[in-house]
Amino acid sequence: MRLPDSEELGIQHLNHIFDNTSECYKYFWFQAVLDKVLDGQEIITYDELINEMIADAWYMVSEYHLNLGPRDTLESLIRRLCEISNMKSCEKKEVILEYLQNCTDREIMQKKRVLSYHVPYRLQAPFLENIKGNAWNVAESQLIRMINREERLMYYFTALKGMQTAICIQPEWAAYMEKNQEILRGWLQYKMILYLQRRNPSVPGISDKLHPPRERRLDKVQKYWKLLLELREVHEIYCGEIITEKNISIDHFVPWSFVAHDELWNLHPTTRVINSYKSNYLPDWEYYFPKLCRLEYFSYEMMQENLMIREAFEMCAREHLNSSMIRGRVYKNGQSLEEFSRALEEVVRPVYQSAINCGFQRWTMGSGGS
Repeated sequence: MRLPDSEELGIQHLNHIFDNTSECYKYFWFQAVLDKVLDGQEIITYDELINEMIADAWYMVSEYHLNLGPRDTLESLIRRLCEISNMKSCEKKEVILEYLQNCTDREIMQKKRVLSYHVPYRLQAPFLENIKGNAWNVAESQLIRMINREERLMYYFTALKGMQTAICIQPEWAAYMEKNQEILRGWLQYKMILYLQRRNPSVPGISDKLHPPRERRLDKVQKYWKLLLELREVHEIYCGEIITEKNISIDHFVPWSFVAHDELWNLHPTTRVINSYKSNYLPDWEYYFPKLCRLEYFSYEMMQENLMIREAFEMCAREHLNSSMIRGRVYKNGQSLEEFSRALEEVVRPVYQSAINCGFQRWTMGSGGS
């Protein structure tokens, strides 16, 4: 994927800013620069940009448990922020930015400064043909003077002043970013997805994890289970509460923040209160998976016996059952509870184990994460 060309600008160099990237910082720095320019800013401090980087990466680390890189300072900074802030993993970006603006935690401030040492300068390395090898290994103030003597860069630097050092976006580059913003965002996201897939090879749905969690529409699944409630009293699996039409909520057994999909085999009814309490934890397998199997087998049996339930299931399946292989394995006719449970386990357990490997905590009702 190549970017729109320009006779005035070094787009051939821009195309190479993410070459040989072993850490995530360049992606988040460029995204922060792009966002600030599109907001009308052309002089932007390191502090503003690094706060944007942290807020953009917050969800990937705290909500989705993605690995950003080996010994990654941005990732460890966010983990520290989780410890001291009590912010939710799905917190609004403006709340995260406000917290960072007022944060005086020494470790946070030190890590922010570490982030400022290299990426503001290294991002433009493809443009800097006169700075090679050991020429980079000089004091920041000297490096700024060297870079500021170069021509046709995206941005230049004010005098070094810690986190209040600023970059000055060149007007022609600001105009290019404004004109081509959708293409630039798509290009950046594509590059970031490739990077994150390399760092998280067993994690599904990377493209859905670049942004804050979105509201999910499970209306058809909820309607399906409400029909089942009319046939028999149904108890949810975590503490045995009776599910009613008024308190029903649809839960992802393996959290959505890991699977990034709404497939029917991972969905089951619980209550709103319990679903909120469970949050992004992984239910203890030995204790809860057999209960999940019995609940899902009830749905499976009713689907076989009742035409109205079957029709509601098919409505759900069109949107929430996208693998014909899984449908043929889990929902084929004539299975006993044991056979159904074994088929469901073959689908769910590998996903569950991958979530454990990525750091999702196991949970039982009343215990919190463990």
